[in-house]
Amino acid sequence: MSRAFVFPGQGAQTIGMGRALADAYPEAKAVFDEVDEALGEKLSTLIWDGEQDQLTLTQNAQPALMATSLAALRALEAEGVAITDAAFVAGHSLGEYSALAAAGSLSIADAARLLRARGRAMQEAVPVGVGAMAALLGLDFDGARAVAEEAAQGEVCQAANDNDPGQVVVSGHKAAVERAVEIAKEKGAKRAVLLPVSAPFHCALMEPAAAVMAEALAAVEIKAPAVPLVANVRAEAVDDPQVIRSLLVEQVTGSVRWRESVAYMAAQGVTEIWEIGAGKALSGMVRRIERSIACTAVGTPEDVATAAASKG
Repeated sequence: MSRAFVFPGQGAQTIGMGRALADAYPEAKAVFDEVDEALGEKLSTLIWDGEQDQLTLTQNAQPALMATSLAALRALEAEGVAITDAAFVAGHSLGEYSALAAAGSLSIADAARLLRARGRAMQEAVPVGVGAMAALLGLDFDGARAVAEEAAQGEVCQAANDNDPGQVVVSGHKAAVERAVEIAKEKGAKRAVLLPVSAPFHCALMEPAAAVMAEALAAVEIKAPAVPLVANVRAEAVDDPQVIRSLLVEQVTGSVRWRESVAYMAAQGVTEIWEIGAGKALSGMVRRIERSIACTAVGTPEDVATAAASKG
């Protein structure tokens, strides 16, 4: 049996996530302490006792979700699961940083600081109200890309997240994305809805953020991961630190090729995926992409015990 560990992206954040892990495992608590120290603030207090709207701010959600994922991984390790029990790691958008920290490519402290910078840069790249994102349900990637191209009309509108066979997210200028919603409905989408996001991620409007991340990433050490990373923008395995560095920059404006990434892992013999951290969104996507892959969500002490017992 071949297994992959995957790490969730923005949208999975909830107040209280990871608290039970930190209470049950000193190794998990140490992750939150390390992130707090790296950021020079008590992000853990916000995660466990704060307000949802504050946690959802991009600059908070990104390091918070990484901290929760790494806390879950440390708990698994305490129960005898090693990162090398996985054939691949992968993460959805910011989850790629969690995957790299899990595989020892980035330190947790560097991942936290990079994600804080990434969140701020992505938020500041486009004035509030200028951009938007929308989920097109019931169209495949080629269909969604055609909708985005028709909707652009001189503005930016791109297929940003290829999540699964029936869910593609488009991103760009607000008016263009609103046009895409209407065009998608005309072309037979089951649903097309604007998303409650604060910026248009993974499109050309994020160029200023990509420049910020190029500078930030140049200043940190990136090691070869203990297991290969299936990169968002390539949908194939990479392990060269310089390639990883450049792909993390490209990822800011590039599409998250999640459907293709899961298909790639399946083609490499992966039969089981563990979603490490908050929520179960990726597990749902994986099931819609490749029914043969068994999914396990690992976000609570109970999940850790069940997963550790099943690792074989």
